[in-house]
Amino acid sequence: MDDAERLFRTYHGMLVRYLTRRLGDRDWAEEVAQETFVRALRQRRLSNERAWLFTVANNLVRDDARRDARRRARLALLREETRDDVVEPEPLSLERAQDTALARRAVNALTERDRLALLMREEGLNYEEIAQALHLSAGSIGTTLARARRRLVEQYEALREAQPGSTGHAAS
Repeated sequence: MDDAERLFRTYHGMLVRYLTRRLGDRDWAEEVAQETFVRALRQRRLSNERAWLFTVANNLVRDDARRDARRRARLALLREETRDDVVEPEPLSLERAQDTALARRAVNALTERDRLALLMREEGLNYEEIAQALHLSAGSIGTTLARARRRLVEQYEALREAQPGSTGHAAS
């Protein structure tokens, strides 16, 4: 197995999962991951492969966001229309779908740094790799993650309380 194949096999899955969570669109995530690996092949040597891949992927997403804002808006409208057409047969499935939607909204409400740090950690990146990808000091990542987790919980609870039919009190 050559180095390019090893790099792809080792990191493709985690990079696509991360990008899918970040972008909310698996096809787009696959495109960004593919371009990331193409750029990796052009490099002579990567000192920290995983951090380099995530850094490049983040930069590509930022670049794509500038060019594809209209495309994302259309996809969001299509998703909303599709979601309105789907009828859930079980109340439990509906509750689960609502909780998932609330969680996604809570994640999206975080600052970009907090959101990216949480998503990278979820994909198994260590503090040093997250720090390198986000251009932060490695010593600040623990605090960044703790603060991001707290903010995520606060956002989720606030969104949950704001839902129609919410009593405003936690269930006992």
